[in-house]
Amino acid sequence: MKPLVVAALCTTSFAAFASSHKEAPLIGGMPRVDGTDFYMFRSYEPGRDGFVTLIANYQPLQDPGGGPNYFKLDPNALYEIHVDNNGDAAEDLTFQFRFTNTYKGLGVPTGAPTGNVAVPLTNIGAVDASGANLNVTESYSLTLVRGNRRSGTATPVTDGESGSATFAKPSDNIGNKSIPDYASYANGFIRPIAIPGCATQGRVFVGQRHEGFVVNLGQVFDLVNLNPLGARDSASNAIYDKNVTSLALEVPSSCLIANSDPVIGAWTTASLRQSRVLNPSPTGPVASSKGKGPTIEGGAYTQVSRLGSPLVNEVVIGLPDKDKFNSSEPKNDVANFGTYVLYPTLPVLVNVLFNVPPPATPRNDLLAAFVTGITATVNGASFKFTSPANLTVPGEMLRLNTAVAPTPAASQKDLGFLACDLAGFPNGRRPVDDVVDIELTAVEGAITAENALNLQTCDVSGATPTVKNAGAVVNDGALPNPADYLTVFPYLGTPLPGSVSAAN
Repeated sequence: MKPLVVAALCTTSFAAFASSHKEAPLIGGMPRVDGTDFYMFRSYEPGRDGFVTLIANYQPLQDPGGGPNYFKLDPNALYEIHVDNNGDAAEDLTFQFRFTNTYKGLGVPTGAPTGNVAVPLTNIGAVDASGANLNVTESYSLTLVRGNRRSGTATPVTDGESGSATFAKPSDNIGNKSIPDYASYANGFIRPIAIPGCATQGRVFVGQRHEGFVVNLGQVFDLVNLNPLGARDSASNAIYDKNVTSLALEVPSSCLIANSDPVIGAWTTASLRQSRVLNPSPTGPVASSKGKGPTIEGGAYTQVSRLGSPLVNEVVIGLPDKDKFNSSEPKNDVANFGTYVLYPTLPVLVNVLFNVPPPATPRNDLLAAFVTGITATVNGASFKFTSPANLTVPGEMLRLNTAVAPTPAASQKDLGFLACDLAGFPNGRRPVDDVVDIELTAVEGAITAENALNLQTCDVSGATPTVKNAGAVVNDGALPNPADYLTVFPYLGTPLPGSVSAAN
């Protein structure tokens, strides 16, 4: 089967090259609902290959020492992961996350006649699973909606052991004095979940993680100020010192697919209430549920962030339509944004900067990669790699063929299909996949018939797929380090601490 899959891949190309950080004017001022990266892959933790992991990251570019409030999620927002399993570009399954922040008003005796005085800090002592010393704790509910995200059948997802419909979120990594062993502390918040209509339990984790995306961010956006055919490790990862907040799910594959079609599509969104009124005399966040907090929220949920493949909105969608893309649904993509995909600007800009002629338009290869999924004719037969068996409505999303076995962590190739690792991007996306280098190399012609620059690709002319032109990769100089990731759920590494010293 592998040679057929690789042949299918050799008909496609990609154009986005960065993670979703502040990619649109509106969302740039709303970091708590700014989706940064979306991952979906067959779980490669030993013994879990019957599961799919979905990870939606929010709140970009977190400085580990960003206290005292750190990086709590928005209790007025609705965070969602959507799955399309029948090819109509509409959600069939939606996992909804809603958050609650509980402020305790912890105080200390200062001699004030009114008693203890509230402290300004997140914690007043060492933090453990009980949260007793946390001045504010976060919890969340998880709901599965079958059908339309707003009018479908909604059922709570519950803890697989306690039966509770409320889950706890760990504190951010304040520092080594407050939380000496953060990895063990955070692992206690990985919970089994009973998913409605699914016979096998899954898992959930929501919490801070080390930023897993790798990019030479400043140079990329400084008119691609790079040596694009130089060594892949010639520069540093500009966001290595940042954290991010992950919403991670592990769901049995059989609970995600429909009608025996192994291909699913997925994306994440965040929505806010239509109206927000500032309270001129807030009494504090403790009373916010009564409308006495800093803001009063109301109206229907309105989508403000959207993310499927990395990163269509950041470098494919034109500036005037970026907010529109974030508020849109995949089923409307062809009408709203088809021109940006079929007639992309990035190859033209690359030509201006590096004198590399762009491929001819319209780019039907990009349409397949981003919108319809990948289908190829192999040995006279049609083979669907990431395209649904019965596609009726095209739409942009991250697609995964759940029939392709996961590659063990030690054997994964960060160039995905360019290195003949068929369980990697664009067949879903794993944390180690270097989507920047994959997409830059493909957009410059690696998988076209001509491959004029002799870029790395996967050769399927023989009985076994082999890498051709190894090392000739258009890149940003920032290389993923497999040691930075976990090999078990939730896969993204332990977040960097706000303080590394535990002395005194």
